[in-house]
Amino acid sequence: MTVIIWRHPKPINAEGICLGHTDLAVDPRRTRNLAYKVQKEARRLKLTPVLHVSPLQRSRGVGEFLTKHGWQIQVDPLLAEFNFGAWDGLPWEQIDTKEMDAWVENFAEFAPGGAENLQQLFSRVEAWLNTPSNQPRLVIGHAGWINAARIISAKQPLPTSSRDWPSSVNYGRKSILNLA
Repeated sequence: MTVIIWRHPKPINAEGICLGHTDLAVDPRRTRNLAYKVQKEARRLKLTPVLHVSPLQRSRGVGEFLTKHGWQIQVDPLLAEFNFGAWDGLPWEQIDTKEMDAWVENFAEFAPGGAENLQQLFSRVEAWLNTPSNQPRLVIGHAGWINAARIISAKQPLPTSSRDWPSSVNYGRKSILNLA
């Protein structure tokens, strides 16, 4: 199965904050531009106009725009970004350095902000990726989710060190995952 996933457009006022489940808005022009890219890809590949999105508006907004053009959206909580719990939405400099150090020391098992740990994110991503599909799936995703999906699709192990975590894909960037 193939998953074609774009990172959502850049959210408004996201600079310098810990962004996971915090539901920030996106400039409507950026949403529209990404929607047109998705639409063009679907036409090129002759795919059914169905887009998978997370409940967060920076992902869901692209799908909502496309529904005005006859698309169907599938909103799935499994596609949501990493949950940073109490850290979510805070400026990074306001997060206790001892907690940050604890995360770095136990990267895969520590739950930042008391919410989700990396192993839980990977389980959630893997559950979504293992859902059968008879055609390539088009997705608007989030950086952490996309990184986890890329690691899983490459059959690499769960990163146990923050040094092993890849840098984020750019906003609006397309990734293609071929799953066996």
